[in-house]
Amino acid sequence: MESYVKMLHATKMVGATLLTIGIAIFLYGALISELSTVIGIGIGVVMGAVFIFLIGMILVASEEMILNSNKYKKESA
Repeated sequence: MESYVKMLHATKMVGATLLTIGIAIFLYGALISELSTVIGIGIGVVMGAVFIFLIGMILVASEEMILNSNKYKKESA
């Protein structure tokens, strides 16, 4: 159970950090900079943060399901 919490916390922290950086880059590109490339980089960082968070959630859920199914098989046998 403790490994789930550690992985979930790490995924949450990395995702939140990248999301904040991506939003800051996007706002800099949209409001301050004249370069449209900066806006694209900001959008890419935000999308990366979302993907990292979703993949982390899927890994935690699948690990928990595998361990619970093994425990159920042991109880039924």
